[in-house]
Amino acid sequence: MSSPTPRRAPAGAAVLREDVTEAIRAAVFEELAAVGFARMSIEGIARRAGVGKTAVYRRWKSKLALVLDLVGAVAAQGLPAPATGSLEGDVRALLTVASHALRHPIASQVIPELLVEAARQPEIAEPVRTALLDGLDGKEGVVAQIVREAVARGELPEGTDPARALDLLVGPLYWRLVVARTELPKGYVDELTRAAVAGLRTLRP
Repeated sequence: MSSPTPRRAPAGAAVLREDVTEAIRAAVFEELAAVGFARMSIEGIARRAGVGKTAVYRRWKSKLALVLDLVGAVAAQGLPAPATGSLEGDVRALLTVASHALRHPIASQVIPELLVEAARQPEIAEPVRTALLDGLDGKEGVVAQIVREAVARGELPEGTDPARALDLLVGPLYWRLVVARTELPKGYVDELTRAAVAGLRTLRP
């Protein structure tokens, strides 16, 4: 009786090696730093990663899908849970993390270009928005959690709008770091924290 033929491991799309995926992600950062989003290509990414184009396309259907995935990961990375016990502490924690995230190459180089692409292609506007605000916006986002905790402690009035709170908290950082591209002066986060908390308390439901 012959021995059973060993089963071959599934190939192609059934197996996505994590080391290859990480090599592609690292290559994206290198390619973005070298040529920017507009000139970045799947061919260039694959060449830097030492893989074929097929390996990239198995994971992401396009350059935009790949970059949106990375942007979403960066946006959500390290977001603080509102657990400091005070509105001011929660806001300072959020602004500290956000200020670091907006200095990331993905933010400083890619976000403005993504917004231009979204203006040109309305069908991608919502995916771009979702990637940029992942973890911050929505009922389960960090800002909504901060607002709920502050309302429960009596620090904010019932019905405070998390969407308006998000504008007030992150808008100044985005303008300075991504649009104006200027460094934050010493003590800026503390000053912005105090101003944002004061502003939140004046919001009317």
